[in-house]
Amino acid sequence: MSELTPNAATSKRPSLADLLSGDFNVPMMDDSTFDTLFQQSFSAVQEDQMVKGNVIQVTKDNIYVDIGFKSLGVIPRAEFGTADIFKPGDEIDVFIEKIEDVNGRMLLSRRRADFMKTWEEILKLNETQQIVQVRILRRIKGGMVVDLLGIEAFLPGSQIDVRPVRDFDAWVGKMIDVRVVKVNHPSENVVVSHKVLLEEQLADQRSKILGTLEKGLVLEGAVKAISDFGVFVDLGGVDGLVHITDLSWGRVTHPSEIVTLDQVVKVVVLDFDGEKRRISLGMKQLTSHPWDTIGEKYEPGTRVQGKVVSLTDYGAFIEIEKGIEGLIHISEMSWTQHVKHPSQMVSMGQVIDAIVLNIDKNDKKLALGMKQLEPDPWADLLAKYPVDSVHKGIVRNLTNFGLFVELEPGVDGLVHISDLSWTKKIRHPGEFVKKGDSLDVIVLSIDSQNRRIALGHKQITENPWDFFAERYAVGADSEGKIERIIEKGIIVELPEGVDGFVPVSQLSFAPVRNITDFFRAGDNLPLKVVEFDRESKKIVLSVVEYLRDKDQGTIDAYNAEHPVPNADKYANNIEAVDLSALAEDIESVFEDSIPKSTDQE
Repeated sequence: MSELTPNAATSKRPSLADLLSGDFNVPMMDDSTFDTLFQQSFSAVQEDQMVKGNVIQVTKDNIYVDIGFKSLGVIPRAEFGTADIFKPGDEIDVFIEKIEDVNGRMLLSRRRADFMKTWEEILKLNETQQIVQVRILRRIKGGMVVDLLGIEAFLPGSQIDVRPVRDFDAWVGKMIDVRVVKVNHPSENVVVSHKVLLEEQLADQRSKILGTLEKGLVLEGAVKAISDFGVFVDLGGVDGLVHITDLSWGRVTHPSEIVTLDQVVKVVVLDFDGEKRRISLGMKQLTSHPWDTIGEKYEPGTRVQGKVVSLTDYGAFIEIEKGIEGLIHISEMSWTQHVKHPSQMVSMGQVIDAIVLNIDKNDKKLALGMKQLEPDPWADLLAKYPVDSVHKGIVRNLTNFGLFVELEPGVDGLVHISDLSWTKKIRHPGEFVKKGDSLDVIVLSIDSQNRRIALGHKQITENPWDFFAERYAVGADSEGKIERIIEKGIIVELPEGVDGFVPVSQLSFAPVRNITDFFRAGDNLPLKVVEFDRESKKIVLSVVEYLRDKDQGTIDAYNAEHPVPNADKYANNIEAVDLSALAEDIESVFEDSIPKSTDQE
């Protein structure tokens, strides 16, 4: 049989009667031709494509649609709402999800087709940057979810407003205008922004504000942000900074003490940099400086109340009102106490009373005093503690040069170390008393101007040196107990409790190189007075002079007790004591034993 071309095959179609009677010629074609024609019938159909189709059949679970493919496509009935009712013959848009599933069916989706139509609209919105209205659905991490043409889109928190959003929940349910700013095709995500529209609206307003800015201009704005160094104020699309020092005339630790976020405030333009668009604002400049009227409120002698705002080594600063601070110097804190640091008297934040001492309007300095709140106790101190009056006090402090005795709270006097004892050579007051001990004292002098009281302890008793002048005349014999050993000799205690000095050369007939090898504290020594000075309260003694005219038995007994080498050999050759040769050593011993007088602190 000859090959039949498609044109020949379709040139004459059989009628219905021919078909019924069987009177027609059946065109014949080979397998290759048939396969080509068959493939052409559905070669345009592809997955992930949106096409039109006709509803063929509607069942309980599925809707069958003819899209011109070899088999009907299937759409699950669940994709259609109750309002979407189709009947056979209706034309609908569908999306080809799968050409053939495991059951050999073509899977279609009406829902996906609707999404793709909306997606095309969103792509157009992104391309044209057209404004569209959306509804905020809910809050999520980082922003909000909005309904954009029936599709959920993301509105970042930073793109909601030009100001930081503090209450995201308050935006839920609102209808706002947005612009599509980003479309992600693979993940089909959409990002929108409301802020870009606000910024466009503010651009003109910003230009107008910048064009009218000048120093001294008073504006109104909202507090946009608070930092440690100041406050940013939104003037309507333009931000200005109020530095912390320009918030108030008073001391401000942190700007949050003055303003709160979103608070509407009035500010004045202090400076403006057009190129860098930096605007310096001020708030305190809207009111007059408190120092301008200080003379109307305060004058020397006025009693004021304020809060301690700063402590320094030299005093405390007190804020008596915003913008006015005064200094209480440590010397003005107490009439009687020796204040070394203001923290002894006041603490930060404490509210205290004070007296205005002096006002310097030019330098804006205010001198205050605390001690002036009470009468000056030194005014009647002479009457209360006359010279030569005896009192009992408490030892409050020890120094190298003496000790301080408290006569009454806040009133101390100094007992110099030389005024502690008539007879003892005291190296430090700690040898005589301890802090907290009770001590009888006598008033020696009072210096009201410098607020100093000189006290004495030894002066309570009579000076025994008149008696000692007779008892310890030069040449008198005595004995003494070793109290302490020093480099140049020995300090001994004589019978009446007075101390005397024995030079090292007068301890033995032979030279003594190391005193502690032959003498110990507590040893009793036979002595002869070789020098007595009442004014200097000095008694110098000698063992050698005492033994010089003694018998050999006495000398041997002494040498046996203090076995200085070769003492017996030197006994007959020792010369009489030469005080002039020992004068320097003796003087240094008595000078070292009593510290120099120091000003009372």
